[in-house]
Amino acid sequence: MNFAAFKALAMNEVRLRLRRTSTLVALLAVSIISWAMMGDPASGDAVIVINNTRVLYTSNVIAIGSASLACILFGLGGFYLVRGRVAEDVRSGIGSVIGATPVGNALFLVSRWAGGVAYLGALMVAFMCTMLALHLVRGDGPIALLVYLQIYALLLLPMLFFTVSCAILFDSVASLMGKAGDVLYFFVWCFQLSAAIAVTAGVSRHVPLVTMFDFSGIGAAMLLIRQGFDTTNISLGGGSFDAALAPLTLPHSLWSARLVAMRCASGALALLPLLPAVLLFHRFSPDLVKISSAAKRRSPLDVLDGMLRPLAKTVQPLFRLAARLPGMAGQVLADIALTFVTSPSALVAVLGITLAAMVVPAKALGPLLMFSAARWGILVCNLSTRDMEADTQEMTGAVKGGVIRRFVRQYAATALLGFMFMGMVALRFSLTQPVRALALVAGVLCLSALASLFGRCAGTSRLFLALFLFGLYVAVNVVTVPMIDAFGFNGVANAHSALAYLAVGALALVGGYWWNRRAA
Repeated sequence: MNFAAFKALAMNEVRLRLRRTSTLVALLAVSIISWAMMGDPASGDAVIVINNTRVLYTSNVIAIGSASLACILFGLGGFYLVRGRVAEDVRSGIGSVIGATPVGNALFLVSRWAGGVAYLGALMVAFMCTMLALHLVRGDGPIALLVYLQIYALLLLPMLFFTVSCAILFDSVASLMGKAGDVLYFFVWCFQLSAAIAVTAGVSRHVPLVTMFDFSGIGAAMLLIRQGFDTTNISLGGGSFDAALAPLTLPHSLWSARLVAMRCASGALALLPLLPAVLLFHRFSPDLVKISSAAKRRSPLDVLDGMLRPLAKTVQPLFRLAARLPGMAGQVLADIALTFVTSPSALVAVLGITLAAMVVPAKALGPLLMFSAARWGILVCNLSTRDMEADTQEMTGAVKGGVIRRFVRQYAATALLGFMFMGMVALRFSLTQPVRALALVAGVLCLSALASLFGRCAGTSRLFLALFLFGLYVAVNVVTVPMIDAFGFNGVANAHSALAYLAVGALALVGGYWWNRRAA
């Protein structure tokens, strides 16, 4: 392997990623989410709770707690941030040039892997700086920088290696370059995270050999705490505590030689997806990867949409109506009609969900709403970016109103699609649980604004999709926190959380307006 070529390719990869607007947006999102997820002891929540007793926010506690949250956040979101460069090469035409060069598959993919790791590593450093600032505000005792570095390196590096390795593998296989790979990795991530927690659930001090497959680091973090307190009654990531009980202190010396060895082995095993990536890399071969299919290829939704393509004819009256409606109303209706034409399965989903919401019992509305929100989020994640993907952003920005009106139109279409999916559920909630209905409306308006903002700023749908799926996963597992129940499907959302989401949505709209005005 030519080291000079490797260094040049890897550094070029880092520069291309760091100069993107999506990097700044991701950095801000990570900082906000990480700060919000670290519980404030003054409010009755703590990141680590042992037997209903909080643990003091010393350096190792904040480092372990924040690293555990980062394992979840970067393990999922990092994949969607890193992947997609191969599709960009195909769309820009540079892929044909790369494929014709004498650079080997191994050198090309390993250099991209190194660039992806460096990119996520930079975001991780920014994340750690956020936690250091949080330590100054909420921490107990001085900041021990070496403790932070040790815990972050041992817990997070295997996760970063595995995440980037999977991104490289999925971009190397033509059939996994699009949404099929996005959805598949989400289930892979959920499985390995759940498996890591299950394997270490009843373990106290013993470190099982299977821990080396804990790429997420969650299982290792649990073992780390159990070695400090010798108990399995642990709440990691956030939980309420009894303020009357004296807080505990986590010992400073936690790492055993066996646990360190397991994390090193995990980091080595995390490189294994690179082997099939090198063997299966399509090398931009035109018989495997076409420009028209670079963004998405043979995902299950694509297959279903292909089977339901005749239903797209039923949407034609919407286009005729949109042509007759004046101004913004006609443009919004045209965007909605175009969405249903490109995804006929969404039309079937809207009709099926609406009918189901009319007849199912009240207790079944929550699960139905969860499914509706997931399908809507996957559908609209690229609504604000599809003109970029089709290379028509100059054309759509040249119509009356320009890019600012386009942003407002896409936001309105996204929100209206949300109400098509979840409006009947909101109507039934309004009859018996008006606050829950308000939370649903606020969630749709807020997430629509964020989808439009992230799409226009980052130029890719994956940023919103990653954060949306991550938030949905957290909401499914944390069913008692009102602020996490964005759509109200857990039934714990309240007026305060609904107003908070409305405020965030308003700020996102203002930010999107400013960004598009600046771009104009």
